[in-house]
Amino acid sequence: MTFRHAAFIAGAWEHPTRYAPELSVARLHAECAQGALLDAGLSLDDVDGYFCAGDAPGGLPALMADYLNLKLRVVDGTDSGGCSYIAHVGHAARAIASGECSVALITLAGKPRSSGQATGTEIRQVAPERPAAPFEQPYGWTVAGLYGLLARRHMHEYGTTMAQLAWVKVAASHHAQHNPHALLRKVFTVEDVLASPLVADPLRRGDCCVITDGGGALVLVSPAIAKSLARPMVGVRGFAETVRTGEAGRLDLLTTGAAVTGPRAFESAGLAPGDVKYASVYDNFSIMVALQLEDLGFCAKGEGGRFVADGNLIAGSGRLPWNTDGGGMCNNHPQNRGGITKVIEAVRQLRGEAHPAVQVRGCDIALASGPGLVMGAGHAHATVLLERVR
Repeated sequence: MTFRHAAFIAGAWEHPTRYAPELSVARLHAECAQGALLDAGLSLDDVDGYFCAGDAPGGLPALMADYLNLKLRVVDGTDSGGCSYIAHVGHAARAIASGECSVALITLAGKPRSSGQATGTEIRQVAPERPAAPFEQPYGWTVAGLYGLLARRHMHEYGTTMAQLAWVKVAASHHAQHNPHALLRKVFTVEDVLASPLVADPLRRGDCCVITDGGGALVLVSPAIAKSLARPMVGVRGFAETVRTGEAGRLDLLTTGAAVTGPRAFESAGLAPGDVKYASVYDNFSIMVALQLEDLGFCAKGEGGRFVADGNLIAGSGRLPWNTDGGGMCNNHPQNRGGITKVIEAVRQLRGEAHPAVQVRGCDIALASGPGLVMGAGHAHATVLLERVR
């Protein structure tokens, strides 16, 4: 379908905590829901569509719907990993456009920091019913190890350097210093990143995202309701999602799902990469930023390392203002799923509500894009294009 303002994001809220051992996951979801609805000028009684993923308690939307006492016409519990919430924006827009609901709530929450999770270095225990389990389990792969392979391959194929990729962290830190809720507010240098501990060759700790508790929520509404609210109108202009399969063992590890969702989202929006004033691109690892920027069309294949280098992603001076809240690299990565924070910061930019030091002038078109699950071991992707129309 064409996503030309089929629905509008009226509420966007990011939980301020980054460490919440005293709060239940259900409570975090509820606080995020209340925050986004308050931002929109609505209440739980107005919600007739609810969208969540596997981070919801019990992994089921029905349990959170009951906890929030929602009266629903539409429920969607699609789980595609960290990009689920970008995908849910498209799902909610479709549901609103078809008349299935008029106020859709999307929530995310979790507590990986409280539980002591590490930076993608735990050996993954593959569920025995997973189709690839007999081939994956014996090797004890780690998330960081797989992304290390991607980085090494990109270096081999295109001459990319870790000094270039270090600029992803540097750019994020330049933005995070202005975010009072960011977990890391230190401004990093390339030398800082290269001197950080090795995690999975060639990736260092500075190439990896933070681990945080917390969450966020979004509220999408019909055009009629959006016009009645005293909020800027941020419309869904384009959307696409995909599952990037392993292609029976012939997977090109340097092509992400963004190669599918980027062109499709731009086509549905009637836009091109050059129209984007601000980009929220999921930054679980520095190499994934470079790969996705290539596949989204912001630079040629193989040019990602050079594109992210030398401050090109820093708002106010770089070519493409990116993750101006500090992103997953420095700000927040709740439940190890960063999709919702990407949409939230894109909404802030379009409303003109980002920190003045990083606010993009005349921001009318923004992109939020990212992967879900693990590249090379079950990989989903979603991209949404948003437009400020009032």
